[in-house]
Amino acid sequence: MNKIVNSYIFILAAILLGIFTGLLHQPIILQTAEVVSLLLTNFLKFITAPIIFLSIFSTLLGMNGFGEMKTLGKRVFKYTIITTLFAASTALILFILVEPGSGSPIEAVDWDHSLLNQTSYISFFINIVPSNFVQAFVENNVIGIVFISFLFGIAAQRLPSENKQVLNQFFSSAFKLILKITEFVILVMPFGIWAFVTLFVEEMRNNASQFKNILLYLSVVLGANLIQGVIVIPLMLKSKGIAPLRVFKGASKALLLAFFSKSSNATLPVTLQCAENELQIKPKIAHFSLPLCTTINMNGCAAFILTTVLFVSTMHGITFSVWQLGLWVILATIAAIGNAGVPMGCFFLSSAFLLAMGVPINMLGIILPFYAFLDMVETALNVWSDIAVTAVVDKEVKQEIEVLST
Repeated sequence: MNKIVNSYIFILAAILLGIFTGLLHQPIILQTAEVVSLLLTNFLKFITAPIIFLSIFSTLLGMNGFGEMKTLGKRVFKYTIITTLFAASTALILFILVEPGSGSPIEAVDWDHSLLNQTSYISFFINIVPSNFVQAFVENNVIGIVFISFLFGIAAQRLPSENKQVLNQFFSSAFKLILKITEFVILVMPFGIWAFVTLFVEEMRNNASQFKNILLYLSVVLGANLIQGVIVIPLMLKSKGIAPLRVFKGASKALLLAFFSKSSNATLPVTLQCAENELQIKPKIAHFSLPLCTTINMNGCAAFILTTVLFVSTMHGITFSVWQLGLWVILATIAAIGNAGVPMGCFFLSSAFLLAMGVPINMLGIILPFYAFLDMVETALNVWSDIAVTAVVDKEVKQEIEVLST
């Protein structure tokens, strides 16, 4: 308990110090913060690819055939789709109520009503299958690594039991080794948070200009994220008999790192530790569900894509019918799932949609200075949803075991 209290004290001190040093606007401090943040980010990226591969593959190796694999996969996908659809729908409702793009349009344009250019999705599906094994790890192609993990895991189920046992022992040991390395992240996390906070305060200091429509737009994006994080996800947990506050406390370190690092992939090592050590989630389920959720469960991204596309479009005089708005909920959900945790992926996907519709994207230049903070909130929400989905799946599996044992 003393260690936990001390770690939170160090984290709080790092946040306060980061705010202070960010306001100082001293070049040497900012350069130091950039170096520290870059070193920590590089280290997190360095261990992310091995963690994703080893966690999924070693977990699949430890499963008792395809039945268990299929059951866990279906549950994770089900709750991922449900939560992401809720996030996009909440953003749409808030957008209709707040109307951030109302008023005189910047420039009336005729947009292409045909369904969107699919180039980005063709590229996404091509990247699922890397041209060689090493390429996926060198390029940090998360979705490619997940594909390789599942391919190897499914193939291993067909091996003789003695061969499968040898593989399981080796890769489980390799995964435990990489988790030992991740303990270093916990040790240096206050330094990284100081650097992230310092750079964030400096960035906000240099972009203080705000407009009414932008403020309304930001309120919709943040409101949708808050409703998802504070109401929707806790209700999902409560419906399964899980205390939301207990899960939140157990996941707090991962959520804090996700907020300041703006990367759910880079936060994965800490997320795994919180799930196993603080929330007592079965390692087999945590190692399978969390890497998969980190890849496809993007609640915050869905809300951002839908709100941004509708906002920029309406600012240029475009109107949408009811069925078109419903279609955008589905498109935003699919795009968020396909985003795969790429840095600024939500921003680039939004611009791709707008370009495909023939809508000018100059307004995105005004949104960009605020994207850093939006990305922080969205990433924290994504990790919160990942942990909640994993906790729900863990609870359902434990209940099934209890039923079978009686």
